[in-house]
Amino acid sequence: MTIHKPVLLKETTDGLNLKAGDIIIDATLGGGGHSGEICRLWGNKVKIIGVDADQGALEKAKIKLEGLNCDLTTKLSNFRDLGKVLEELKISRADKIIADLGLSAFQLEEFGRGFSFQKDEPLLMTFKSNPDKEDVTAADIVNDWQVENITQILWGYGEERYGRKIANAIVEARNKKRIETTTDLVEIIRTATPKLYQHQKTHFATRTFQALRIAVNDELRTLSEFLVNTFEYLKPEGRIAVITFHSLEDRIVKRFFKEKEKDQLGKLINKKPIIPQAEELKENKRARGAKLRIIEKIK
Repeated sequence: MTIHKPVLLKETTDGLNLKAGDIIIDATLGGGGHSGEICRLWGNKVKIIGVDADQGALEKAKIKLEGLNCDLTTKLSNFRDLGKVLEELKISRADKIIADLGLSAFQLEEFGRGFSFQKDEPLLMTFKSNPDKEDVTAADIVNDWQVENITQILWGYGEERYGRKIANAIVEARNKKRIETTTDLVEIIRTATPKLYQHQKTHFATRTFQALRIAVNDELRTLSEFLVNTFEYLKPEGRIAVITFHSLEDRIVKRFFKEKEKDQLGKLINKKPIIPQAEELKENKRARGAKLRIIEKIK
């Protein structure tokens, strides 16, 4: 069984300044790690709303949290639509909100949707358990999009220095046969990148997979919408904690929080992002690159 280790767990729960009676939104419930810790600390003295776009993740988290004596409600929804979720639950404002933007261990290793380049899986990369026909998948992008569009995705969302070479290799490969699986794509990336690049600490397919996943799920625009909407639904003196895993996400959060501080609507709890300590990095390789930013709403 895959064990999900939440990132920056103590730093997040401490930084939220939790109190009895709080309504807490876990906007990306995932493996339920942060909500589980809050349940252990506070039991039913707080109310947790767990939101996730992935039905499988939601079900696993519910099972995990069932025995922890907490007041938990789960909702299947993208976190950009948090306002609608709260309206459905007849909740006007929340006290604390968490958004951990990393994939859970379950999503990477058990759901078979092509998030991991270390397994042979269909090229889907969508957070939806059952995507509709009109939903874009990673396979759609690599097989149907123009080389310039693929290049822009790899450069813009993956900051992949070999983006053009990889995009050209993708088009060349798909002209011979459709690219169906993660293994197909990894092999294409291998042929397009130098040997030295393939032996660095970070796997040579990491940036391409990141870029495709971001494009498929429209993650950056979703994050921007989430921040704007969420701040409106936060009570004065309420806090938002966001954990990012790459510079594009962190830049969006940093800019938004600083704007709120400049407008005297928010107070930064940590001026610089909180990052994992050496001990956590040793125990949990997925913590690498994580950054935690927290803001408190003033009014």
